[in-house]
Amino acid sequence: MKIRIKFAKYGVMKFIGHLDTMRFFQKAIRRAGIDVKYSEGFSPHQIMSFAAPLGVGVESCGEYMDIEVLSMTSTEDMKQALNRVMVKGIEILSVTPLPERAKNAMASVAAASYRIHMKEGGFPVTDLKTCIQGFYGQETIPYTKETKKSVRELDLKQGIYEMDADDEGGIRMLVNASSSGNIKPSMVFEKLCQYAGWEILPSACQVTRLETYADLANEGEMPRFVPLSEIESL
Repeated sequence: MKIRIKFAKYGVMKFIGHLDTMRFFQKAIRRAGIDVKYSEGFSPHQIMSFAAPLGVGVESCGEYMDIEVLSMTSTEDMKQALNRVMVKGIEILSVTPLPERAKNAMASVAAASYRIHMKEGGFPVTDLKTCIQGFYGQETIPYTKETKKSVRELDLKQGIYEMDADDEGGIRMLVNASSSGNIKPSMVFEKLCQYAGWEILPSACQVTRLETYADLANEGEMPRFVPLSEIESL
């Protein structure tokens, strides 16, 4: 049986990288007594896949992991068993059976929503909503992405589906998170700072991933984003 686990990662655990998070869950699943399925061969390992890896320092309340189990009593029992062995900073939010036809978490990711807020005080602007609307209203948002192997010119506007200010003085955005067009919220925030004339260190802000989405629209249709935890109900 395929199982999708939604979890939150926050506090000091936001500084734990993706590989260490994966190792933590492998040990936690064993401690929780989950009847997890292992691969075959000389070096068997738990059948497990994560959705889009979370950057170090980023908090989240919308992380996903898929596993396969040989047996289980109920999803609630599994959720409670896992939460009993979690450390402070990681919390299991839901456990959901998946239909056989469902793609794994990593292959399903199409978009993700984020919130950015200042750790102390607020952004240096009297009307954050108007500032963001002006930034997002541009026809293009050019961005130069440099790696060790190449330099690419991107138009971030194509990968930003929504962007606005919230009532608590934070910035919210829904961006492309697929493997083919992944847009990091830090890239968008960097361009917003240039547009607004802000000089803000990245360490002064907290980025939180709110949710991770699949796109259930057919080819040629407008995107229809659905949280990864809700795929089985459609």
